[in-house]
Amino acid sequence: MKIILNGEPYDLEQPISVAELVRRIGKSENRVAVERNREVVPHSAYDSVLLQEGDRIEIVQFVGGG
Repeated sequence: MKIILNGEPYDLEQPISVAELVRRIGKSENRVAVERNREVVPHSAYDSVLLQEGDRIEIVQFVGGG
């Protein structure tokens, strides 16, 4: 199964949740925002939203600073 992750092809063996994808790429769920097919995924839905073939996912990480 292929998705597009931050503009690059990304292969998955099976559908996984947004939360699992965030963990696989080594990010903390509390420090990222996820967009799926141009719609923001609420943090409360990360565990229940399953990725599907062809999904376009953008993940951005919040960085502190001044």
